[in-house]
Amino acid sequence: MRLSRIIMALTVGLAVAAVPTAAGAAQPQPQPSPSITDTPQPPVYVPAPPLLTVNRPTILLGETVVLTGTGFGRFEIVDIAVTVTPLAAPAAGQAPARRSDGSTVAMAPVAYQASAPLHFTAHTDRDGKFTRSYKPSVTGLLTFTATGRSSDRSASTELRVLHKKQPLPVTGSSLGTPMKLGGGLVGAGAVMLLLTLAWRRRQRLGGAAH
Repeated sequence: MRLSRIIMALTVGLAVAAVPTAAGAAQPQPQPSPSITDTPQPPVYVPAPPLLTVNRPTILLGETVVLTGTGFGRFEIVDIAVTVTPLAAPAAGQAPARRSDGSTVAMAPVAYQASAPLHFTAHTDRDGKFTRSYKPSVTGLLTFTATGRSSDRSASTELRVLHKKQPLPVTGSSLGTPMKLGGGLVGAGAVMLLLTLAWRRRQRLGGAAH
């Protein structure tokens, strides 16, 4: 009888102790807050590298090229600097003209042209692009370097400017040889004409004698 009461008391005690545990298990557990690193981040925008080009890599002095820049800042001022390097070899057509006696004569001077600026600016559009025309006034290898004032982005390109082929100047010495040759031909023709007339006269006199 006493053993039964002891077993019953232990059973009741275990049941009472289990009630708070079951109640705590039934309550919702707090969920961990989402980490910032778990939130998807938008991709980082990386603009295309700046680029500067010319529509023609080689021109003759006096012609115009078009510079095109892309990849710069939106609506910014771009500073363009020009550096000139002499060409390694002399341009074709620049050798001095020679007279008939072998002496040289200077070529006719190139017509005057206002000096082109070595520093100028351009303005980009909403896409960071600009175009600018340029007419060099010197020959050589020209290097254009464009730098955006706001974005500090920079690009460069090269242009080769060659001399125009100048016509040979007309001088007294150059005219002497053709004039001498023409005079000689006229003289030879006059002699042949006189010989022809003399031969015809002799033919007529010979026919009359017979």
